[in-house]
Amino acid sequence: MDEKRASFEREALVHLDVLYRVALRLTGNGSDADDLVQEAMLKAYRAWDQYQQGTNAKAWLLTILRHAFINEYRRRARHPETTDIDAIEPFAVFSEIQDDDPQGAFFDRIVDDEVLRAIDELPEAFRETLVLSDVEGLSYQEIAGILEVPVGTVKSRLFRARQLLQGKLYDYAVGQGYIKGTPA
Repeated sequence: MDEKRASFEREALVHLDVLYRVALRLTGNGSDADDLVQEAMLKAYRAWDQYQQGTNAKAWLLTILRHAFINEYRRRARHPETTDIDAIEPFAVFSEIQDDDPQGAFFDRIVDDEVLRAIDELPEAFRETLVLSDVEGLSYQEIAGILEVPVGTVKSRLFRARQLLQGKLYDYAVGQGYIKGTPA
């Protein structure tokens, strides 16, 4: 195995889960997230000789991922995809893939799903910043580098994103008994 491949596997491939989680928040679905991660990793491998060994590979990869997402968004805006409704097969439900305890599965996922839905509803700039900070744990400086904005902008977007998220989840938190609501 050559040194380029070995160092790429050692430093880049360990961040696949992070890239996928961010891609999923950016794209909104698993299939597009898979495609985005694959494209970003291919671009990263091709440019691996430009990566400075020992620096922050995760931030470098997330920057590539973000640029790939923006480029794909622009491409789709110029050339919207069309679907032939008659060519789509009708949806079929097979008992083998149905959940044995759908209500239990629902309650296991409700908090995560509600929070993720609220995050997904945030405007893109706020969602991106919040995911990189609160979900992936990156520093303000790392986020600023990835998003190509000043650190002050990162702090401002993060503050605003958390405010919006708090507003979206307030009623849910009261309803679940996590916090006490204020009388109306």
